[in-house]
Amino acid sequence: MKIAIFGATSYIAKDLIHSFSDNKEVSLDLFSRRPEAVRSWLEISLPDNKYRALSYSDFDNLVHYNAIINFVGVGNPTEAIEMGMAIFDITIQYDQKILEYLSHHPDAKYIFLSSGAVYGNDFLEPVREGTLASIDINNILPNDWYSKAKLYTEIGHRSRDKLNIVDIRIFNYFSSTMDLTASFFICDVLRSISKHEVLQTTKDNISRDYLHPGDLYQLVNCILSANKINLALDCYSRAPIDKLTLLEEMKKHFGLNYFITQSNSISPTLNYKRNYYSLNKIAEKIGYFPEKSSLECLYTETKKILNSNGNAMLAGQS
Repeated sequence: MKIAIFGATSYIAKDLIHSFSDNKEVSLDLFSRRPEAVRSWLEISLPDNKYRALSYSDFDNLVHYNAIINFVGVGNPTEAIEMGMAIFDITIQYDQKILEYLSHHPDAKYIFLSSGAVYGNDFLEPVREGTLASIDINNILPNDWYSKAKLYTEIGHRSRDKLNIVDIRIFNYFSSTMDLTASFFICDVLRSISKHEVLQTTKDNISRDYLHPGDLYQLVNCILSANKINLALDCYSRAPIDKLTLLEEMKKHFGLNYFITQSNSISPTLNYKRNYYSLNKIAEKIGYFPEKSSLECLYTETKKILNSNGNAMLAGQS
């Protein structure tokens, strides 16, 4: 099987590339704006690989791929806000490039990395199969363009129902390779552990669902093995986790010190997504059954981070 990866510099893409490296029947072409950076990463992380690191100008409609997986985008909420409308344009640009390819190769599969953000901003309750997306069309803010780009792209994919396109909506993803300077709550936790600082947080007991790299790999393989398919799938682990449980587990296993304020205000990092996860499990229909819960994901990946040389780097971050 021959697969093209768009956005190969993404840390989630790199995790998936690592997972594929054990499968000798899969050949990968890795596309990005910085192929030299991908080559350097391959030399260090996968020295025995035979993958090609290419620029987008090398992408050729005459080359046959069984599948294209699109990771183009940003993984840090702060960066997404700073980019504003540019993230919308970039998302559409590379999506159109792949759709043009599918017009010549209609049997190829296209997997698009979408987001739970397509549902909007109302997460007082977790997402279910009947949950509707909400858009404040008269008041689009800089931090809205990311979600609007994903939603617009998904709508375009559903309109092409004769093509094999699957949008996988990631709510939260955690691995030992993520950028720990990013503005996620779990990164705040890890920085506090590494620097032996006290984490201050509100008493709002939000819930999150952290997808493990192995379960993402399982879901991708389920899609690749499926017959004719065009739909969106919400990603989920074996079980979500609430903030207070997460804090206690991090204290017990990794020595986290934390202080809960009496404020009920959601902090900027936690934002307003109180229950940012999905109970929509239609991915079971294609054989997806996650192996790890959010807690198991956090435990295994945090252990890797704190036991690696990356911990020394983390400790030196400002």
